[in-house]
Amino acid sequence: MPPLARRNLFHDKVRLTVTLTGIVFAVVLVIVQLGLFLGFTSATSGLIHNSAADFWIVGQRVPYLERTVEFTERKLQQVRATPGVAIADKYVADFARWKRSDGQEANIFLLGFNPGTGLGGPWNLVAGRVGDLDIPDAVIVDRIYQEKLGVTRIGQRVEINGLRARVVGFTQGIRSFTTSPYVFTSFKNAQRFGGLRDDQTHYILVKATSGADLLQLQTALRARLQDVDVHTTAEFARMTTVYWMFTTGAGVAVLIAALLGLVVGVVIVAQTIYATTMDHIREYGTLKAMGATNRYIYRVIIEQAVTSAVIGYVLALVVSFFVVRGSEGGGAAILLPWQLAAGMAVLTVLMCIGAAMVSINKVTKIDPAMVFKQ
Repeated sequence: MPPLARRNLFHDKVRLTVTLTGIVFAVVLVIVQLGLFLGFTSATSGLIHNSAADFWIVGQRVPYLERTVEFTERKLQQVRATPGVAIADKYVADFARWKRSDGQEANIFLLGFNPGTGLGGPWNLVAGRVGDLDIPDAVIVDRIYQEKLGVTRIGQRVEINGLRARVVGFTQGIRSFTTSPYVFTSFKNAQRFGGLRDDQTHYILVKATSGADLLQLQTALRARLQDVDVHTTAEFARMTTVYWMFTTGAGVAVLIAALLGLVVGVVIVAQTIYATTMDHIREYGTLKAMGATNRYIYRVIIEQAVTSAVIGYVLALVVSFFVVRGSEGGGAAILLPWQLAAGMAVLTVLMCIGAAMVSINKVTKIDPAMVFKQ
C-alpha cells in the first residue's frame, strides 16, 4: 500500500493539478527572469571574454567597452617591446550608421581587428572565413540581426557611414547588449568606415607569451605606458558588466522581477498546499484520535510538499527548456546553465516545504474530538 502522503496527494487529481500548476508557474517565472539576467550579463561582456586577449589597453578612465577614447598607436610599439608580450594588435570599437539596400538605416557597433591574429574577432562563424575580412569593404554580421540589417545573403552590398561595404560571412548567437548589432571587419576597413586617423586607435589587445606571469606583465605595461589604463580581460569584462547591469539599473530591474516572481510563486504554492491540507483536515483529526503524533503528521505533510516540488520542478524544467530554445533566435537570450537548474531544484523544494509549514501549525492544533462532531 502506498504511503499516506502519496495517497492523499494523488487522491484528488484536480487539487494536485492546481498545486503543480502553481509550482510550475513560479519556477518557470523565476528561471526566465534569472535566465534573462544571465543572458544580459553574457551579452554585456561576451565580446571581451571571447577576444582571446589577456589584456585590454584602453584610454584613461574608460569605464566600459562602448565608451571609446582615441589614443596614439605609437603605444603599440611600446607594448610589443615589453618582455612577455606575444601579440599586440590595434582594435577599433565604435558606433556607426548602417544603410540597408532598401534605404533604411540602423545603428551598429563596428569592430575592427587584425584577421591575421584574430584577437577581438568573431567566433561561432557559420558562413564565410575570418580571412575574407582582408578584402576591402568586407564585413561579417550575426544571423540574429539579419532582418534588422536587411541582409539575406553573402555578397550583399550595404553602406556604413556612407561608404560601400559587402557582407562576406555570418556568425550565430553573438548578441550585443545595446540595440546596435556587432559588425566585424578588419582594422583597416574600420579605420576607413569610421574616419579614424591612421595614427589613432581605440584599444590595444595583448596576448601574453605562454607561461608568462600576467600580474607582472600588467605591472610592466602600466609602468611603460602613459595616459592609458591596462586591464586584464576579466577586469574589463567586469567593468563593462557592472556599468550596464547596475549603473544603468537594467540588471537591478531584472533581479527585482525575479524576486517578485519568487514571492508570487511562494504565495501561490502556499495557498494551494494549505487548501489541500484543509481539505483533509478531518482525516488528520482521525489520525490524531487514533494516536498519531504531531511528528508523524509533520512527515506526511512535508512528504506531500516534497513530492509536489519534485514533480512540479521536472515539469517546469521541461517548459523552461522550450522557452530557452525559443529565445535563441531573439535579441535577448535566456540562459539556463546547470548551476541555475540545480539551484532552482533546491529552491523549489525549500519553497514547497516553506509553504507546507504554513498549514502544519493549523493541523497540529486539531482537536481529535472534531472527528465525532457532525
